[in-house]
Amino acid sequence: MMTDQHILSAHDIHRDFTTLQAPLSVLKGVNLQLKRYETAAITGASGIGKSTLLHILGGLDSPTKGSVQIDGEELRNKSEDALARFRNDKVGFVFQFHYLLEDFSALENIMIPMMVAGRSKAESKVSAELLMELIGLIDRRDHRPAQLSGGEQQRIAVARALANDPQLVIADEPSGNLDHTTGNKLHELMMKLNDEKKITFLIATHNQELSNRCQRQFKIVDGVLHEC
Repeated sequence: MMTDQHILSAHDIHRDFTTLQAPLSVLKGVNLQLKRYETAAITGASGIGKSTLLHILGGLDSPTKGSVQIDGEELRNKSEDALARFRNDKVGFVFQFHYLLEDFSALENIMIPMMVAGRSKAESKVSAELLMELIGLIDRRDHRPAQLSGGEQQRIAVARALANDPQLVIADEPSGNLDHTTGNKLHELMMKLNDEKKITFLIATHNQELSNRCQRQFKIVDGVLHEC
């Protein structure tokens, strides 16, 4: 049951894929409710369905069966255009690879989601600069992604995810490509954002240290999500 306390509610999520050999059932009835301002980690073996689940929960993919609500809105009732607008406004995404646009500066990469949402270039620039100050990279504002370290690229990706003040940030192996020290700095940043900005984080990770930092831990086993 969805309440005002819950930012995310998923009920009986199934996801099947068609293969040449036989139908493949990856998710077999996942249920999850996440309260506002919580941090939650999802772990499990590679290929078990963590990314598939996150894509469904964030509206990037549709379940074969089941329902997802974010901030009280049912995703399956939305058209593709409405869903794209909803994702841009309500959900921030951070992936294992930063997916920054190479032809744009760090500042411009953060501005893009704001401008897509209809904010002016001037307003977007001011907000993006504030986010760059928040993540400690304002001195790199004019650098392009290739001029940044891996850790800096991921911090810019986190700032971009926060561009439109999302209710929920979904992160898929955000430190998977980073060394231990750089990864820890990214983990500290996300926990700081949760504490100071009250941003809800749902994170899929193989990193046990990051999982332990989260308030709730889940594990996918045989297509079902279990809280640890």
